Amino acid sequence: MPGIDETREFIPLNIAVLTVSDTRTYEDDTSGNVLAERIEKAGHKVAARRIVSDDRVHIRGALQAWISDKSIDAVISTGGTGLTGRDVTPEAFQSVYDKEIEGFAALFHRISYDKIGTSTIQSRATAGVAGGTFLFALPGSPGACKDGWDEILVHQLDYRYRPCNFVEIMPRLEEHKQRP
Repeated sequence: MPGIDETREFIPLNIAVLTVSDTRTYEDDTSGNVLAERIEKAGHKVAARRIVSDDRVHIRGALQAWISDKSIDAVISTGGTGLTGRDVTPEAFQSVYDKEIEGFAALFHRISYDKIGTSTIQSRATAGVAGGTFLFALPGSPGACKDGWDEILVHQLDYRYRPCNFVEIMPRLEEHKQRP
């Protein structure tokens, strides 16, 4: 059965939170707050936090800054994953990926379907790896952020989670750059 292996020591990660919105401020960023609270409750550190507009260049700029900052282990964003003309978060994320984690979207949709039914089809949640940094893009609703964290990320970002997790493969994410 999957679960926490108490014989392994917890490894706290530095996680950046990015809110993509044309209207949110730090005072009313409910989804960003949900993520930050859950990250800290799990024992990780919110290493950085930003709000950027629904603009591919701004989103990509924030991602690239955090990817190049070797102290940031993961980025979790909220917002801009829908189907409207302003929703460009997936395109910005995909433009920086070294590798996409296709299973993240599939699992997110499976979990979301149990809660909101076929409405999950309107989400374009995505995840990938770039420069050794994990990148996760969640929808902008607090419920979607809770689902993404509570059902997927809290486990995969915990070194103790078995049978496998993202943390244990972090040292090998850029091994291709070490080959002759």
